[in-house]
Amino acid sequence: MNVQEIKNIILITIGSIFLASGVVFFLYPAKIITGGTPGLGLLSHYLTGISIGKAMLAINIPLLLIGRKYLQTGFALRTVYSMIVTSVVVDALIYYVDFPAIQSLLLATLYGGVSVGVGIGLVLKANASAGGTTIIARIIASKTQLKPGLVIMLLDAMIIISVGVIFKNFEGVLWSIITIYVAAIVIDKIVTGGVSEKLVNIVSEKTDEICQAIRSDLRRDGTIVEGQNLSRKHDKSIIFVVVNVRNIPMLRELVLRIDNDALMIIMEASEMVGTSRRYH
Repeated sequence: MNVQEIKNIILITIGSIFLASGVVFFLYPAKIITGGTPGLGLLSHYLTGISIGKAMLAINIPLLLIGRKYLQTGFALRTVYSMIVTSVVVDALIYYVDFPAIQSLLLATLYGGVSVGVGIGLVLKANASAGGTTIIARIIASKTQLKPGLVIMLLDAMIIISVGVIFKNFEGVLWSIITIYVAAIVIDKIVTGGVSEKLVNIVSEKTDEICQAIRSDLRRDGTIVEGQNLSRKHDKSIIFVVVNVRNIPMLRELVLRIDNDALMIIMEASEMVGTSRRYH
């Protein structure tokens, strides 16, 4: 196991603990639903009484089996680890830690969103996933022209609306929307500093392989520019591609897997006009 993989495991472990803590200490006592697997786990608990951790694991396992061919092996293994740690910690905190309930819905919403956002952000930074809607989004995105981020947003909306309809608690839906919004901001801050899109320049001797991987795995197009080094003795091919912040860890692993000597320069795309960056 290399140093980077050890760092990934540490990040996933810390992130999973933050995610579990946000669910148990803030969202669960206040009956606030978040998106993704934690939200489905909370919903399953309220409907059936099953423990939240077991519900999350029961939801994630079949989704992972269905989506395994759409996930890279390393990503899938790290995701499995994240799922197990999160589920175990959730149930352990509920049964063994006596944490005083937060009486203020506003505080529970904000701190729950921050904690969940920190957790998911750290997991994403380690090029893994907490499971659930992320896996579904990848499957749907691979079959359609929809972007994974849009699919995740739609699935989270369906979860929250379902809670409002089932429990007839539309005020809770509004609190849940705030939680997801706060979590999304924190996730973007952790992954790359808050800008939703990044411009990445890639210099490599294996341009064709990297371009093919970007188009097939990230469903993004880009531009290749031919240049020279300062001595004008060697020709260089430079790839320009714009990707969502959540795809930066995956792009980094993808590029370095193909060419460990590649140079990547990641810059903020503060404003973009047009849609030519999309994959068609």
